[in-house]
Amino acid sequence: MNKFLILSLAFLLLMNCTQSPEDYENIDWQGHRGARGAFPENTWAAFEHAIDQNMATLEMDVVITKDEKVVVSHEPYLNHKICLDTTGNPITEKAEKGWNIYKMTYKELQKCDCGSLKNPDFPKQKQVSSPKPLLNDIIKKTIAYCKQEGKELPHLNVEIKYEDGMQDVYHPDIKKYSQLVFKVLFMEYPQEKWNIQSFDFEVLKHFHKTFPKVPLAALVYESGAWEQQFEELGFIPAIYSPNHQLVDKNMVKRLHAKGVKIIPWTVNEEKDAERLLKIGVDGIITDYPELADVFRNNP
Repeated sequence: MNKFLILSLAFLLLMNCTQSPEDYENIDWQGHRGARGAFPENTWAAFEHAIDQNMATLEMDVVITKDEKVVVSHEPYLNHKICLDTTGNPITEKAEKGWNIYKMTYKELQKCDCGSLKNPDFPKQKQVSSPKPLLNDIIKKTIAYCKQEGKELPHLNVEIKYEDGMQDVYHPDIKKYSQLVFKVLFMEYPQEKWNIQSFDFEVLKHFHKTFPKVPLAALVYESGAWEQQFEELGFIPAIYSPNHQLVDKNMVKRLHAKGVKIIPWTVNEEKDAERLLKIGVDGIITDYPELADVFRNNP
């Protein structure tokens, strides 16, 4: 093979790259549930760690209490793997859904510890005793901590955990749920610094109609037919967030052509992050914020 042909092939390979290493600095690294690989999920300790690791975005989930407080929690009940009951005793898997947050006042919920148990899925996690926090409290602590440390405020990616058929069982209806979450974010955090995400398209449709200026992220488990998913939504979301294993270069290219950012979840392995960065994703959601340093320091 002559030198000219080798150079030509190298040029074509270079041109075929979607993302160059120097673009890695612009990636929207998101701390999943704060940083649950290092600290108990959706606690201030996890979010503080994510801020310390320079995550651009704090990813979190919110549910509603009986007295309509917006609480940061992945499940609308006390997960037996990570929570102790009001008397400090373990909760069985069979009983966990009976510890329904929507049927508890926040005062009652505060008696439950969701930080002292070792999460079996994250053996390196440091335990910190913690009740489930209010979204408002996480926001206030984030603002105060960033001011103290001289850091830029992170973006907030807030997931509404809604399930059709569970209205008045584990959460209010879409209208009430959305209004409660919107009110806290609108009143307490800069508007340009947060977005709403959900797996439930009815939630996204409601936000798109009721609060049209709020950026929305479509969370999906199955992403082969995103065109049909957008048709179902009735609009093009700002962000598309599929399982990272379903993302390929063609998907990234076509979504970018429509002006949609692609931010897959949940990426915890270096090889997976490297593949995604090379094909041009806009962000990465990870349980391990330290993963970002591998690419920031060694592009």
